[in-house]
Amino acid sequence: MLNIDIYTKAYCPYCTHALALLKSKQVEFTEIKIDGDMTKRSAMIERSNGGSTVPQIFINDLHVGGCDQLVALEMNGQLDALLEKESA
Repeated sequence: MLNIDIYTKAYCPYCTHALALLKSKQVEFTEIKIDGDMTKRSAMIERSNGGSTVPQIFINDLHVGGCDQLVALEMNGQLDALLEKESA
């Protein structure tokens, strides 16, 4: 089963863009809002091997990175394949 986690903060345009892209793919995902929650923020940083900016995006156990990396996967035609591969 496909498991997508995206760590976000309110009023983050990069988070909004990444969320919109995932919604356009009609995949289910879990949005983890880290606003003011140091426990969730620390978990995100540890899980992303030091990534402290948002969004941080994970597809199953693969750390995709942030919004720029997600958009690059889409522009290179790799995002659909990754989503299909991971859901198989």
